[in-house]
Amino acid sequence: MTEEKKSGSKAPATGVKLPAISPKKIRIAALLAVMGPGVIAGLSDDDPAGIATYSQMGAKYGYRLLWVLVLSTLALILFQDLGSRIGVVTRQGLIGLVRQKYGARSGVFSASSLILANIGTMTAEFAGIAAAGQLFGLTKYISVPLAAILVTFLVLRGSFGRVEKVFFLLSAVFISYILAGFLSHPDWGQALHGMFVPSIPFTRDAIFIATATLGTTLAPWGLVFIQSYAVDKRLTRDDLKLLRVDVWTGSLLTGIIGFFVIVTCAATLNRQGIFEITDAAQAAEALKPLAGTLAKDLFAVGLIGAALLAASILPLSTAYSVSDLTGRPAALDDGYAEAPLFYGTFGAITLISAGLILLPGAPLVTILIWTQVLNAVLLLPLLCYMFGISRDKRLMGEFRASTRMQAIYLAIISMVAFCVLCMLWFTVK
Repeated sequence: MTEEKKSGSKAPATGVKLPAISPKKIRIAALLAVMGPGVIAGLSDDDPAGIATYSQMGAKYGYRLLWVLVLSTLALILFQDLGSRIGVVTRQGLIGLVRQKYGARSGVFSASSLILANIGTMTAEFAGIAAAGQLFGLTKYISVPLAAILVTFLVLRGSFGRVEKVFFLLSAVFISYILAGFLSHPDWGQALHGMFVPSIPFTRDAIFIATATLGTTLAPWGLVFIQSYAVDKRLTRDDLKLLRVDVWTGSLLTGIIGFFVIVTCAATLNRQGIFEITDAAQAAEALKPLAGTLAKDLFAVGLIGAALLAASILPLSTAYSVSDLTGRPAALDDGYAEAPLFYGTFGAITLISAGLILLPGAPLVTILIWTQVLNAVLLLPLLCYMFGISRDKRLMGEFRASTRMQAIYLAIISMVAFCVLCMLWFTVK
């Protein structure tokens, strides 16, 4: 018998008992750790070009074309889910995979088209910042350089975690569109009818706005970004279920924001006979006498937040793509010395786009038109490439798309092709 047993004493405690953590809290913590790619990529699609498209749809067609937004949001959910899954499973960005599976020419074509389209779209983001700044009395020669410095400093000087927190903060600004929507007192019955009863005049303008809505919601740069961002976040296959929640949340929020922009303009501009809106800032200004100064200011604040978020994401998607194409993938946690091409591409896209806005007499309308054309040209092959990768058992293994999902992907690709062909037919005609 030991001395301790003889004395009847107990061994001293070796540690402090910690309170048990509930499974619910563990699940919430796990979801918060995974969240990011879906919400950020989804909401960044609601950029100034997207807000302008939704504003024009609401002003010109009222609630009638809301069903187009519903279909676009469903397509966004499915393809962003596919893109994030491909990124996690293959650990590669989309452009790098295109080069690997379809050859160098396809990779160079995709990357080159994306660079040109992104410069044009980035110019639109700075145009949105300039226009929104003017609503608050700031000249573009102040607002645009400030925005360019802000997004460049954010990405070049911040770690991945810090950059992601700022992205989330910017995303919160989109609630202003929801508030503006309620302040405009829309006809909810007509809005519900427009969402679920398809109707469209077969005219050039209606087809263009429907195609633009599909293109701005399912943006090529968003698809490229979400795949590379999932890789950069170092998510694993064990995170896929939670990542799907993130993607669905971000995509649904994108559709909800678009919905409130459309109903705001339908309830105010369309009702008052104001059918033509050239940009989102004009829509914000037009809201003032119809829905009040607060609605106008909320719309403008949302525009600035949307532009800053997209102006941060767009150069990142380009930088990821160029790095993948050259076989030198990089991450936000890499220093400049480790990834000069990655950061150099980001800086170049930002500088060129901001410079175009500041040039006196720059052909902004021409730039924006050709940007939309390039986005339409690029979207179709990118969707086809993603479809092919999803079917590749060598790349995807057990995560290869099922026969049913392949049929759904083909249906979406066919819808996009039909819209683009109709747009081209009206253009030629």
